[in-house]
Amino acid sequence: MLLSLTLYQFALIAEHELSVAEGFNVITGETGAGKSLLLDALSLCIGERADSAMVRHGAAHADIYAQFDVTDNSVVADWFASNERTLEEPEVLIRRQLSNSGRSKAWLNGAPVSLAELKSLGVLLVNIHSQHAQQALLKPQFVVQWLDEMAQITPLVAQTATHYQQYQQLKRRADDIASRAAQRQDRMQLLQSQLADIAPLLAVDYNEIEAEHEELSNIEALMQEASHGLHLLDNDGDEPDVMTLLGQAIKLCDNQLGVSQTFEQASEQLHLAQQQITEVTAMLSDYAEQQLPDPERLQTLDNLISLGHRLSRKHGLPASDLVTEAHDWQQQLEQLENEPSSDALAAQIDEAWQEYLTSAKALHKARTKAAPAICAQLVAQLQPLALPNARCEFVFTKKPTESAYNAQGCYDIELLFSANVGMPMQPLHKIASGGELSRMALVMQVLQAISSDNNAAKPMLVFDEVDVGISGGTAQVVGELLRTLGQTQQLLAITHQAQVAAQAHQHILVQKHHHEQTQSELVILTDSAQVDELARMSGGVTITEVTRDHARSLLTDVK
Repeated sequence: MLLSLTLYQFALIAEHELSVAEGFNVITGETGAGKSLLLDALSLCIGERADSAMVRHGAAHADIYAQFDVTDNSVVADWFASNERTLEEPEVLIRRQLSNSGRSKAWLNGAPVSLAELKSLGVLLVNIHSQHAQQALLKPQFVVQWLDEMAQITPLVAQTATHYQQYQQLKRRADDIASRAAQRQDRMQLLQSQLADIAPLLAVDYNEIEAEHEELSNIEALMQEASHGLHLLDNDGDEPDVMTLLGQAIKLCDNQLGVSQTFEQASEQLHLAQQQITEVTAMLSDYAEQQLPDPERLQTLDNLISLGHRLSRKHGLPASDLVTEAHDWQQQLEQLENEPSSDALAAQIDEAWQEYLTSAKALHKARTKAAPAICAQLVAQLQPLALPNARCEFVFTKKPTESAYNAQGCYDIELLFSANVGMPMQPLHKIASGGELSRMALVMQVLQAISSDNNAAKPMLVFDEVDVGISGGTAQVVGELLRTLGQTQQLLAITHQAQVAAQAHQHILVQKHHHEQTQSELVILTDSAQVDELARMSGGVTITEVTRDHARSLLTDVK
């Protein structure tokens, strides 16, 4: 429940802390006094968008604090746990700050909080019913949602919606695959063609092929170079060669082995060099005397190199990178080949549709079973509100085609109503007057509030302009209804009717003062002050003993 609402530099209010009582709290005041300011401030604390115009003129920023008692409120405790926040005490303090530049900040128990988080928490703390509820009543979706909440079948509603969404997702996927079938086939053919083109390169190491091609293309010149190198190392002619000179050096060092260790080490190294040169000589000899390569091999290499150059130009990649690219093509092709066809999804779609129909059938059965009792409750609450002959009925009409089925089920649902004897029931928008609609909307909201689990912690209910379209004895019945509801749930309502205000557990007056700067003030009324306000609401500007006596009688009638 809301314990207090504190405002600083907010609109016409300079500074005020309001303690909110348990039960039914009512707000009254002259037109233009600022009665809606409290609702605006409360809305900001539960995540509504801010407006810089709400900052009091001349102030840099406005601050609003809302303090809630959440003792034994497991829903709020679960919210804190799921959002990884700590709730050390059974108390929630929300602060919202608005700057005159249009920016806003929010804190939850002293820690920064996003507006999205604040809004998700706010629906657990406060439930605001706007004065436009009677217009919402004319929308079929509102009636369906109200019926489902009254029947307490929202899990079944959610299950039906989930099954319908799953069916739609599969159907969209199949439609998408079918629409892309031609493009898919073209892409597969292109990838297959590209992979076929590059297949010869995938079987070899292109870098090695380039090196071999370079060597074989110059093989005769390389063989000549090998012969020349061999001649320099070892020849039978008169020209000096490396092996002869090396032999002479070895002999010189060997003659001095006993004289100096240096010659011994030099001799060892020269013998090693002689051995290595012998190996090199054999290598060059083999190379120089080899047979010329097979022309077909050279042609094969030419073809591979030409293919590499052509594909390189075609795809704008170095030939050595084409192999990596080919692996990507192969993966794409496999993915396209493994993609299920629209026909393959048909069985899944049919299964999902049957699951949806099963849920929708169960939902329809639950709705039709609960509807008569809910209508009886609605009529029982409407009749005391100057509608003694009120009758209503839910009508279920199966949608004409399966394509018209939706997440809410297979039936259109209308709430038929009649306020007069002998007149047939018809849809609300055809026959209900504005006053009848306002009473219907109020009763539906009240029934919706009391239909929830009585043992569970309930959010504070806020009614904006609760008395639209009612007056006189009807207003008193509305007041009694709200007071009864206040026995189990905290309420805050704005009203213009003295009969409604008299039923409140706490009466809050909003009054405007014109000093150097206009200012609204909040006053909790008791005793004679409450009597005077009720007299003003009943009799107008001039308050007489007659209007005071009438106000006192309203308070006396409170049960």
